[in-house]
Amino acid sequence: MLLLAGPFGSFQQNALASEQSFRAIAALPAAKPTAATKLSDQAARDATDAILSAIQQRDANKRFSQFADELKQTSSPSMVQSTLQSLPELISWQITKVNSGLRNSTVSANLNTSSGSQAITLVLNNKGLLVAQLFDSKNQAATNVAKEFVKAISQGQFITARSYLSLDFQKELPPAALQRKWQELQRETGNFQRILNVTEAENTATSRLVLVETSFNRLSDSLFIILNANNQIIGVDFPTDAQPKPVR
Repeated sequence: MLLLAGPFGSFQQNALASEQSFRAIAALPAAKPTAATKLSDQAARDATDAILSAIQQRDANKRFSQFADELKQTSSPSMVQSTLQSLPELISWQITKVNSGLRNSTVSANLNTSSGSQAITLVLNNKGLLVAQLFDSKNQAATNVAKEFVKAISQGQFITARSYLSLDFQKELPPAALQRKWQELQRETGNFQRILNVTEAENTATSRLVLVETSFNRLSDSLFIILNANNQIIGVDFPTDAQPKPVR
């Protein structure tokens, strides 16, 4: 008994100390998850200047490095270079508005290009990387916006195609999801060949419905593109009742 008294007494003391320590820890307020650092207005302006400077200089590597990871998944420097070469020359720009949020910041700017003025909205994450972009298309014909959208996805330019979508729709449809949707369609229809016809089927005060008749290897299909009053795409539907091509 004497032999056990010492160790057992020490065990009791250690257990009591551990219990008191545990209670003290439990009484502490729960640690809050670390919030991401908010991008300041000035940092958002600087990031926007850097992004537009890369476009102005047609620097594909720099432009690609400014993409957030979800954009990089469906792009590459060579694809960016192809897009930059198709854009009009960017002469100058002016940042008009910055809205800094906890996760993303939205920056609006007016671009002065060789083809005229163009308004653009950029969405940046808290690292200043590009998450989404939206070109102002309200002065364009809805049929032209729909045609350019289909043209972009048919060329694998999913980031460019996504820039025709409203910002809310872009949140629902990241580039990888848009790419997957297009690939699933082509598994049914065969590879894209050309756009046959673009028709505005419906026009209301708040929306437009545009049908883009498209030729694929095996089938012809009409893509349904829904736009809002500002000609931002808010819905895309690839019907399943495509018609096989007749034998010639």
